[in-house]
Amino acid sequence: MPIRSAHPALLRRRPETAGVGPAGIAAFVDAVERNPGGLHGFMLLRRGHVLAEGCWAPYAASLPHQLFSLTKSFTSTAVGLAVAEGRLSVDAPVLPFFPDQAPASPGENLRSLRIRHLLTMTAGHHTDPTGAMTSAPDGDWVRAFLAQPVEHEPGTTFVYNSGASHLLAVIVRHVTGQDVREYLRPRLFEPLGIAEPAWQTCPRGNRTGGWGLSLRLEDIARFGQLYLQRGRWRGQQLLPEAWVAEATAHQVPNGPRAEPDWAQGYGYQFWRCRNGAFRGDGAFGQFCIVLPEQEAVVAILAGTGNMQAVLDRVWEHLLPAFGASSRPPAPAAHRGLLTALAGLALPVATGEVTSPRAPALAGVTFRLGDNPRGLTSLTCCEMGPGTCTIDLGTAGDARASSALHRPAASAPGTHRITAAHGRWLESVTTLDGQGAAVPVAASYGWTAPDTLQLKLCYRLTPVCPTYTLRFAGDRVVLQQRANVAFGPLEGPDIEGRRG
Repeated sequence: MPIRSAHPALLRRRPETAGVGPAGIAAFVDAVERNPGGLHGFMLLRRGHVLAEGCWAPYAASLPHQLFSLTKSFTSTAVGLAVAEGRLSVDAPVLPFFPDQAPASPGENLRSLRIRHLLTMTAGHHTDPTGAMTSAPDGDWVRAFLAQPVEHEPGTTFVYNSGASHLLAVIVRHVTGQDVREYLRPRLFEPLGIAEPAWQTCPRGNRTGGWGLSLRLEDIARFGQLYLQRGRWRGQQLLPEAWVAEATAHQVPNGPRAEPDWAQGYGYQFWRCRNGAFRGDGAFGQFCIVLPEQEAVVAILAGTGNMQAVLDRVWEHLLPAFGASSRPPAPAAHRGLLTALAGLALPVATGEVTSPRAPALAGVTFRLGDNPRGLTSLTCCEMGPGTCTIDLGTAGDARASSALHRPAASAPGTHRITAAHGRWLESVTTLDGQGAAVPVAASYGWTAPDTLQLKLCYRLTPVCPTYTLRFAGDRVVLQQRANVAFGPLEGPDIEGRRG
């Protein structure tokens, strides 16, 4: 019978009472702001209590955030629960689950593929098959995955493989009759107090097992605390202790790597770390770090291209702050920590509040040339001073869904961005939202008399792009730069003419 329970808020306490120095936490916050920057949220737990927490405005603890590959650890948890219920074995062969999608004459390596190999990223591929899987013209990701060459004997070669994680989610659906989100809802999400998590689906309606989950900062911390407590939560064993130990152990080697925390071994969709820790993580700095020796959990949300630097700061500043028991009160250090956490904010756009050119631009529309974003027009609706409103027209070009930094393609239409000078102005926009209104914050500044800078923050994602508009006579040049992306950070210049 699935376990259901109430979910009171995690208790808060001063870090000194849990044996953690507030100065060390403040040093961590200061260090990550300087290098690598781009953090969006941070929470530190010890012995089940929240000792420090903060979000960089305009991000907020109440909002979910894209987790990318941290999703994999939740998929692994679903597999563990299915194993505990006798529905699945990690040694079960994969092909029998997909009799209608397997190749007609599978090779020996593919026939040898087991659930265990999917969990440990040792499926036998020489290169990651995920791109070939997701680009399948018919949307049948499973068939496309199974059609890829399996050059190595499964279990012998570690290759990071989000497609393998997706197959795990589909297998959970096969053996339970529920997609992975619905299966986890009464067994994990509800007991932990995680309400209605958003989780993307593939073209065939299966949850994307390797990415696509969005959760709040505290949700990640609760998940880490469950694993720290070996699957136990508020007196109930939600996940078998043996599975937690197995899933977070060094199952396979994954080095050598230039980044030391990506070469400590891999478990069942969990990474081993230095200092006896393990973690789930996702692109651009989504972390659930569990430190068993310190009885601690560190949850982080971010938009950075340097994830190793984030972990380096954890080891350099947080780790030395832990003591064995309570510390003497440190009022000044604690006040300093609270002040630092209360003042967290991403940098706004630079520049002046207005420009001599601004009044003449109000109401002007520029027709944009062909571009990968599918943008067709730019209208200067309001040009301040104090606020700035830009409308961007789109043709809904399907190519845009994979271009540059975009979380999703924009549907055809007009999409409004309203920005403030010197601060983040929160609103909603349909730009990059496939027609849906999504939370956004924006700021602006005139960096030169003819140059307007707009900084956007898509508050449910790591994405914070900067747009630079240069006006010259009846022309405009739009430049785009992303803070993070799976491809180039900068897109091609887009030119437009007044008309």
